[in-house]
Amino acid sequence: MKKMILLGALLSSLSLSANAQSMFEKSEDAIEYRKATFQLIRYQISDMGDMLKGKVPFDAKRFEKRANAAATLSALPWEAFTNDSQKGDTSALPAVWNDRATFDTKAAKFAEYAQALATAAKSGDKKEIAPAFRNWAKGCKDCHKSFKD
Repeated sequence: MKKMILLGALLSSLSLSANAQSMFEKSEDAIEYRKATFQLIRYQISDMGDMLKGKVPFDAKRFEKRANAAATLSALPWEAFTNDSQKGDTSALPAVWNDRATFDTKAAKFAEYAQALATAAKSGDKKEIAPAFRNWAKGCKDCHKSFKD
């Protein structure tokens, strides 16, 4: 009986892995997904940046909301850089796939910076938030330099 339960659990986990790997049926879907995710990230970074620059009044609650969204979103687009999504309506450079290790490292760092920003945003203190925001924004620009057209 235990063997059957273990076998069932193993098959379920394999089935979940297969479903996760086949999330994008077409390369266009992967490209659309990552573009949409990056667009949402852009909204977060713009609003937070405007608050820190004084273009709009700083609102700690709103900033925290944006930072939490950024932390979630910053972990999402990377799965959509599938091998078959190199061509099409994309501004991703071939370097994404030619230097995948560096790309993956920068993506992980970007997501890590976003988590740190969300943590800093909980304080509501602009002096704590500003350096975390700069790191996250730098992580964004750093990846764009090497991997975006």
